[in-house]
Amino acid sequence: MEISRHWRLKKQRYNLMGEVCPHCDVKIFPPRDVCPECGHEAKTEFAFSGRGEVFSYTTVYDAPAGYEETTPYTVAIVKLAEGPMVTAQLTDLGKDSVEIGMPVEMVTRRIRSDGDERGMLVYGYKFRPAVIQP
Repeated sequence: MEISRHWRLKKQRYNLMGEVCPHCDVKIFPPRDVCPECGHEAKTEFAFSGRGEVFSYTTVYDAPAGYEETTPYTVAIVKLAEGPMVTAQLTDLGKDSVEIGMPVEMVTRRIRSDGDERGMLVYGYKFRPAVIQP
């Protein structure tokens, strides 16, 4: 992926920025400019809390090119507190510690590196088990 595309996607990758439809109040992620519910224009930015729960998950053992160094890793469908579902890698897990319904929170982590040791590092969102605030 080219550098300019990383720059354009940085809000949604680092801050879970999406959109909210001003007509029906549906929260949209990733941003689409058109509401999937009512079909009206939806260009109002919305910052998701980054909190959610594991809806489903699987473990990847045979990773695609660029991700081999992190295998095995767990990927989940996370239902965000605001409604949308996102697919993301889970991190900071103990062995066999994932459960459906487990509360999680978004963190920014390295996804992969492009090229050799001088290549571009690609960061984005992952989810970890939620840290309970006292």
